[in-house]
Amino acid sequence: MPVRSLSRRSLLFATSALVPLLSRRAAAFGEKSRFIPAVARHGGRWDGRLSGLRRLAWELQRRTSVEVVPDARPFALSSPDLFEYPFLYFGGDGAFPPLTDAEVTNLRRYLTYGGFVFGDANDGSDGDGFDASFRREMARVLPQNPLKETPGTHVVFKSFFLLDAAPGRLLHKPLPLVATLGKRAAVIYSQNDVAGAWSRSESGDYEFDVTPGGEPQRELAIRLGINLCMYALCLDYKDDAVHLPLILNKRR
Repeated sequence: MPVRSLSRRSLLFATSALVPLLSRRAAAFGEKSRFIPAVARHGGRWDGRLSGLRRLAWELQRRTSVEVVPDARPFALSSPDLFEYPFLYFGGDGAFPPLTDAEVTNLRRYLTYGGFVFGDANDGSDGDGFDASFRREMARVLPQNPLKETPGTHVVFKSFFLLDAAPGRLLHKPLPLVATLGKRAAVIYSQNDVAGAWSRSESGDYEFDVTPGGEPQRELAIRLGINLCMYALCLDYKDDAVHLPLILNKRR
């Protein structure tokens, strides 16, 4: 019999029974299997890019065949509900206090069972602010799997669009950092405030200028976001067959 590839969503659902006190809603995994970005609610300023995540979900549905709920769902990092969401956005503006032991343990389980975290320094910090706090906590969550520079050949740069850089609202670092579990990227971390480039006000205007590259840079940031979502929705991609037809067919 042919063996079908597992998605991250399927893996999280299948292994969720192993996790104590998982959500009673797990049998109805997500909302009819639609993509919804989850957001890490921590002790700092975590909620400054919710409009950007809603916009990303909208762009994902517009440009691919992925069904979405254009929302952003915040959760405590100790919540069993995390296991219903294959993509977790962990952003912030400024430093935040250490996670509790329960949060560290739950986040480690989430990543081990196939979850994906996108870390995003909304303050564009380097060595202080959110950057210092996020690095500190990832060292606790994955002590054997430190953050390293993502190779330019990594499949996340070709999971939908072909990219050779990873800009956001800023372009402090050309490439993000990655923490891997086996061959899988469990955490990808940007210091460029990627979601800041996605964010729109209620009037529909973009909330932040993008520097130094202006609107072309914003488009690249949107494409990066779509690549990250597509990567999170699959357990892994083969380098020679990254475009999955059933997912990537354009909506007509």
